[in-house]
Amino acid sequence: MTTPLPSTSTPSWRLWLIWGVGVAAYIVSITNRTSLSAVGVDAAVRFDADASVLSLFAVVQLAVYATMQVPVGLLLDRFGARPIITIGMATMAVGQLVMAFAPDVGTALVARVLLGAGDAAIFPSVLRVVAVWFPARQAPFLVQMTGLLGQAGQLISIVPLAALLHATSWSVAFGSLAGLGVLFTVLTFAIIRNRPPDRSEDVSVDTETGAIQIVRSSVDLRQGFTESWAHPATRLAFWSHFTTPFSGTAFMLLWGFPFLTVGEGLSPAVASLVFSVYVVFGMASGPVIGALSSRHPQRRSRLLVLPIIGLQALVWLVVIFWPGQAPLWLLFVLAFAMSTGGPASMIGFDHARTFNPAHRLSTATGIVNVGGFLAALLAIFFIGLAMDLQGAGSPDTYSLEAFRLAFLTQVPLWALGATFIIVERRRTRVHIGLDEPRPRRRRPRRGVAAAGDSPGDDLPLE
Repeated sequence: MTTPLPSTSTPSWRLWLIWGVGVAAYIVSITNRTSLSAVGVDAAVRFDADASVLSLFAVVQLAVYATMQVPVGLLLDRFGARPIITIGMATMAVGQLVMAFAPDVGTALVARVLLGAGDAAIFPSVLRVVAVWFPARQAPFLVQMTGLLGQAGQLISIVPLAALLHATSWSVAFGSLAGLGVLFTVLTFAIIRNRPPDRSEDVSVDTETGAIQIVRSSVDLRQGFTESWAHPATRLAFWSHFTTPFSGTAFMLLWGFPFLTVGEGLSPAVASLVFSVYVVFGMASGPVIGALSSRHPQRRSRLLVLPIIGLQALVWLVVIFWPGQAPLWLLFVLAFAMSTGGPASMIGFDHARTFNPAHRLSTATGIVNVGGFLAALLAIFFIGLAMDLQGAGSPDTYSLEAFRLAFLTQVPLWALGATFIIVERRRTRVHIGLDEPRPRRRRPRRGVAAAGDSPGDDLPLE
């Protein structure tokens, strides 16, 4: 759908204010998501939880997050970003309040369910704000910047939250996060609007062509999902997002701090430094990866996604098989390798936005966002299960050897994702006309050779 570009009186400062509040809400969302990263040992002690139960906190949270992505996309298409992001912030605030006073594992799991549900609404809502309020040519940059700035939330959970907990109490620390959630519930409702005041529908504007497109997904969940998933670029985006960020997510969300302090023998301060370096590296590599992605749009998978997956797997294997405890410089290299996964995963959203029509935008985004958190969920669960199977299920029994074997469970996830990226990349290139499809082999009847057949006639046209 194209129409002349309508005149708008929206001042530029208001655009950036709305986006800025959305990004700040996303930072708070990341803080809530990773709030157990530096206090996992404290959580294990407070709830008397073994490794499997501790993994369950993160698994439940991520499972709810992933499950809610497509429904959230449809709700965004119907009601807009303002009510969805406001409800998401309020839900997370309630979840952290429950966590602050949870007396047992069951209540804590309820809190993580609420956190996962609220968190699921934030990033898609900010992407919706970008799609509706900003010109289409600015979208790739703003999506990268949203993901980049959001990672600052991890720094809050690494240092200030852990320091507050150890200086006061569990209830005060998590109650403070609940209060922060209440503040941003009010801010998002007061500042964010669904669309510019001079437009009656949510639209994406292309200032270069003077065209607008209605941003609305199919009302039918099954139809919208089926049409989005049928496009090979959506599947390529899904597997790209599945494979690139899960290792860093599992590390930052739960298992990294125990591994560094108990397994590698670092002090909490030095382990926090490794975590901080991870975030800083991610924020530094984001613009570089974003620029390369924009400059080489037809080679993003081969030039960026697959090499980053290989880098992560290689560095992890070096750390795992290093004789004795790994030196600090190698752990910094590991932090760098994992930090590239977040910016690389943003490429998946570029695939979804580029190859899906505007009426399926939020549904396709939701499908892609499921990928990374499904993989992180599996990684966290497999690591915890591997720890328990080795008899290292509690902080008292954690060991470097147990962690090494447990982190090897990431390898099948990298292999699975990389395989599907290669397959779907080929299908996508054929679909959009960049490659020729491989001809099917013709099998002549037994004993009869077709005229002109030769041993090389059936080779694919590559």
